[in-house]
Amino acid sequence: MIGDPVRLKTAALLVLLGLLTMLAGIGQLTFWAPSETVTASVPSDTKAAPLTVIDQKLIALHDGPVKIKIQGEGNFIVATGRPDDVEAWVGETAHNTLTGVSADQKSLEVSSADGEATAPSPAGSDLWVSTEDASGDLDYTWNPPADGEWSLLVAGDGTQPAPSSISMTFPNNATTPWAVPLIVLGIIIILIGAALPFIAKALSNRRKHDDDEPRDGGETTTLPVQSSTAKSPGVEAPTTQSPTVQPPTVQPPTVQPPAGNKGRRPGAGAEGPTLRITALAATMAAVLVGGTAVAAQATTTPEATTTSSAAADAEAATPVMLESQLQRILEQVASTVDAADAAKDAAKLAPRVDKMELQIRTQNYKIRSAVSAYEPRMPVRATKLQSSVISTKRDWPRTVFALTQGEGNVVPQVLTLVQLSPRENYKLWGSAPLQPGTNFPSFPIPRNGTEPVPASDSTGLAYSGNEALEILSEMLTNPESPNRSKLADGQSSPYIAGALAYQADTVKNGTSANFKFTHTPVTNQTVVLKTADGGAVVVGRLDFAFEGTPKAAGDKLVLEDDSAVFAGGKETTTGMVLNFAESVAVYIPPAGSADPMKLVAATRGLVGASFK
Repeated sequence: MIGDPVRLKTAALLVLLGLLTMLAGIGQLTFWAPSETVTASVPSDTKAAPLTVIDQKLIALHDGPVKIKIQGEGNFIVATGRPDDVEAWVGETAHNTLTGVSADQKSLEVSSADGEATAPSPAGSDLWVSTEDASGDLDYTWNPPADGEWSLLVAGDGTQPAPSSISMTFPNNATTPWAVPLIVLGIIIILIGAALPFIAKALSNRRKHDDDEPRDGGETTTLPVQSSTAKSPGVEAPTTQSPTVQPPTVQPPTVQPPAGNKGRRPGAGAEGPTLRITALAATMAAVLVGGTAVAAQATTTPEATTTSSAAADAEAATPVMLESQLQRILEQVASTVDAADAAKDAAKLAPRVDKMELQIRTQNYKIRSAVSAYEPRMPVRATKLQSSVISTKRDWPRTVFALTQGEGNVVPQVLTLVQLSPRENYKLWGSAPLQPGTNFPSFPIPRNGTEPVPASDSTGLAYSGNEALEILSEMLTNPESPNRSKLADGQSSPYIAGALAYQADTVKNGTSANFKFTHTPVTNQTVVLKTADGGAVVVGRLDFAFEGTPKAAGDKLVLEDDSAVFAGGKETTTGMVLNFAESVAVYIPPAGSADPMKLVAATRGLVGASFK
């Protein structure tokens, strides 16, 4: 009877322990729960710099939306770009980089780099996927514009210090992994404590029942065993033989416990079940805690490794821009060209047009200013983007193609856009209308980008880009070129046929002069991008020179009005040279293909004329 109070006290203690454990778990989910967000700020003693970079590792430090609060004087901009684009634009300019959060999660870690004291304004750069303009202060919620890594650039006009008061609010990743295990463990302990008196009573009744059962005897004593010849008490041994008496063999008594107590340790009374039940609870708690730790480790470590690997693979072939960027750039190029065409002012082309396209349009304006009937250059449109060809070559210069058609475009035209350096914008280098009856080749989807190929490299291709332009130029120069079979349709190609017919008619009609025609590739303006079928499209420039020399003294050559604008007159007895720039695009089949090359797009423009 002494054990009953002990059992009740033990049960009460277990119930109390369970309640406390369960309350601890509930507390972690309620009044002890960590804050949903944490806010960290740039230290006040951070050195001023014209540019501030928010590193992609800091942006991606926590899952979920990141809120950024920026306060500064005057106007400033927050630009979103790929990490390598932001780094390339910053260049050698002094800047601060926000790289992480301090251990107490109250301060942002800042790395400062010395350099040039000023930079151009980052506003309007083609590198940025998006920008946020602000004056005084900005509350900005970061959302990635696409997959992959992104950084932010904060700057004023590049001459003044960038805003230094920056704070970032992240979702709090602090978790309460013990909350549920503690609640479950507390319930288990309470149940054990509540059941303990009943379990102990049942065990006690069982022991009592066992004690009441009849037994073979309590303790059993094994008596000494005598030899068969030994004399029994009260019996007289026979006298016929000499008695041989052997000393009795005595064995120590063997005591066997009652059947009901078999296997019990000495001293194990009413406390035994209690100890075993408590041990069971401890074991279950250890299993719960251990299982939680193992599960957490199993889900965290592989996920981090996989994410890192996937990010590295994605970054390795990242296109130089998103399609939304290309659309924005095309709209700005088209607007610039429209304004210049309307005013016949080449100076207006400078922000968005360069190389061959700048030369052809500039000369077109000169001719149209003197010859009103001269045909203008085909307009550049961005309203209907039929195909985007975006390179994955992330160093500079960068090139993209676009197939567009809009008002004034009888057929779609291939536009070639080139960015020479990070702080320069894309400019239109060339435009060429698609050949009638020709389909533009299929390219990988814009978000995957297109692999560029060096113009001299024929790896995986039937011909290199340089070889393709050489074959084309040879066919345009010589109608009997031995390489005619390498280019589809030969002379029946609309552009090739037209060029050869123009040259033949000139020779036929110019009986008093000798003529020479040459088409020469300009190798430093050749771009090659891979197509979806493993082939490629090469876009480049040919210089077309048309020379005429009188056959005899006194013979004259008469120029057209458009050529006379550049030559300064219409007649010559010494000879003349007309110069054209040809913009062409040629499809090259993959290596091993039996298909010939195909002239995809082509046009030419008069760019000069002179007398010998």
